[in-house]
Amino acid sequence: MLTNETLHTLETRRSCRAYLDRQVEDKMLDAVLQAGMYAPTGMGRQSPVIVAVQNKTVRDELSRLNAAVMGNAGDPFYGAPTVLVVLADTACPTWQYDGSLVMGNLLNAAASLGLGSCWIHRAKEVFDTPRGKELLQKWGVPNAERLTGVGHCILGYPAPDGEKPAAPRKEGYVTYVR
Repeated sequence: MLTNETLHTLETRRSCRAYLDRQVEDKMLDAVLQAGMYAPTGMGRQSPVIVAVQNKTVRDELSRLNAAVMGNAGDPFYGAPTVLVVLADTACPTWQYDGSLVMGNLLNAAASLGLGSCWIHRAKEVFDTPRGKELLQKWGVPNAERLTGVGHCILGYPAPDGEKPAAPRKEGYVTYVR
């Protein structure tokens, strides 16, 4: 089977659920964000927007809002110090797909740099609330009224027990029609 560095990263990337108490360095964060910005989008419209949150007070509020959607008070961000909020413009018919591709690029870029990451859901629920819309306005996010959440990409340096090995791939994952 063919392999290279990119394919190896795609095969070995795992969701990280335990992080060191250390903020992501700017050069690492910028590289991950750059990868997100170069994700494919429908007709090249670039409907997604990424909000990089490293302010602990804001990060903790996002955590509380996310946990409230589930009806609990835990930290759904697993202690990760950085949260990349991916939103997309619902005026674009491919907004969900575009945002999902951005999330995928963020996750894979993080893995390629040795960072831990995990896709945390409920961004739609959080940013469809009045408080969520208020935060977008406060942060100066363009076209905030048309944006809805796609996902939170939590990011940080993985703790030793933060990542688990991959489960075996299921039978019948691929069907060939040749």
